[in-house]
Amino acid sequence: MKQLDEPLEQVLARLKTSRLPSVALGGLFARNATAHKWKATFRSLLLREAIFWRLQDLLEQSFALHQQRHTLGARILLRSSVETLSMLIYLNQLTQNVTNGTLNFHTFSHKTATLLFGSRNEFTPHTSLNINTILAKCAKRYDFIEKLYADLSECAHPNYEGLIMGYSEPDSENRIENFSNRWAYLYFDTHEHGMRLVIHIFEHEYNVVWEREFKKLEGWLVANERELAATKCDPR
Repeated sequence: MKQLDEPLEQVLARLKTSRLPSVALGGLFARNATAHKWKATFRSLLLREAIFWRLQDLLEQSFALHQQRHTLGARILLRSSVETLSMLIYLNQLTQNVTNGTLNFHTFSHKTATLLFGSRNEFTPHTSLNINTILAKCAKRYDFIEKLYADLSECAHPNYEGLIMGYSEPDSENRIENFSNRWAYLYFDTHEHGMRLVIHIFEHEYNVVWEREFKKLEGWLVANERELAATKCDPR
């Protein structure tokens, strides 16, 4: 895990300089015109890079708040980072399912459109997937990810942890509840570990898993070109 040897500032700076400034459909056609006549592959590439941009932005802001000991905000942004990471993991799982024969390609294409254009405010015609549904799928690869997300979610809501635990401490002997901001006391020392874990998984999914599965998908699309053309209106 490379990040364990790097200061977190350097890890985040490396991520920031690694983002692609643009992606071009023409580049995919030049790479493999047969495979990339389908919209799903370009959508997959767009998803991958947009996820990278959002994740880097969230982590940078989370770290800035962490350095100022604004731990509640830092944890809420880390929670959003886990949500964003789960999108990439799920995309890679869907791609693998196509090439291993457990997911119809046209269904995959529709899912990439939903992941890329989904919304809950009817801004687009696609309804976004529930994040808990995506996390449940991701848990098949990373069994701890649902618990990590659930733990971070506790601070994001005005429930026990988000209110009483985060802002008060009882003096049982005198029957007094003393209020203070306790978030840094509770979680400051563990926040960077959570960030490094998210970055580690992201780099593996981005650099290794997506590349591997995307290449497999390209080969699969070429091998199944005729069948796909004949079934492109298949509603499955």
